[in-house]
Amino acid sequence: MHYRMSGLHDVHLTEQVKQKEFFMKYVYLFLAVAGAVIPYVFFAMFFLAHGVDVPAFAMALFSNGASAGFTADLLISSLVFWLFMFSQGESKAWIYILVNLTIGLSCALPLYLYVNEGRKKIQA
Repeated sequence: MHYRMSGLHDVHLTEQVKQKEFFMKYVYLFLAVAGAVIPYVFFAMFFLAHGVDVPAFAMALFSNGASAGFTADLLISSLVFWLFMFSQGESKAWIYILVNLTIGLSCALPLYLYVNEGRKKIQA
């Protein structure tokens, strides 16, 4: 049989949860910024080498098995993220989809999680 301690123990657990949520919120923010900057460094290197050649960029995404596998994984993961947001009734899903399409999933997903951590505090 398991008995739950009350009082001071519950307050300590509540504080631990709050600290973890605070920490994770800013981890998500950092990852959203990193997820915006790092891919764009690689995109910039491509466009500096080849010019703004969108067809060449699209072809490079599937130029070999490794890049095609990563591209397929990214496309499927993006679709899953969109479906998840819609299933959760996310009223501002269009913002995250726009970020996903213009910056990338590596920014959109942690941005969504960052905003959701803020909502947890408001709902609590």
